[in-house]
Amino acid sequence: EGSADELKRLVPGGHVRLRFTDPGTYQSAATTLREVSRDDEALSLQLPSGGSQRELRAILDQLDSAGIEADELTVHTPDLDDVFFALTGGAKVPHQSKENVR
Repeated sequence: EGSADELKRLVPGGHVRLRFTDPGTYQSAATTLREVSRDDEALSLQLPSGGSQRELRAILDQLDSAGIEADELTVHTPDLDDVFFALTGGAKVPHQSKENVR
C-alpha cells in the first residue's frame, strides 16, 4: 500500500552503472569508489544507489576529485514490476507481446 514512489523505495536493487573505455581509468575508478560490483570484461562498475540527485552528485564528486571521468553513466531504479515480484515472491517473467488476431 502506498504511492508508486513509496513502493519502489521498499525494493532494493537500484543502482548506478558507470562504463569506461580505458582500462586504466576503469581501475582507478574501481579503487576510488567503495561498494562497487566490477565487470572487468565490460569495464563497468555498478554501485548500489536509489538514484537521488544527492547520491549521484556524491558519486560524481568522488570521481571528479580523483580526476576520473566515466564514459557512460546509467541509473536503474526498481520499477513497479520489480516491486510486485519482490512483494509477492514471484519470479519476473519476460513481457510477451500480443498480436492482433482477426
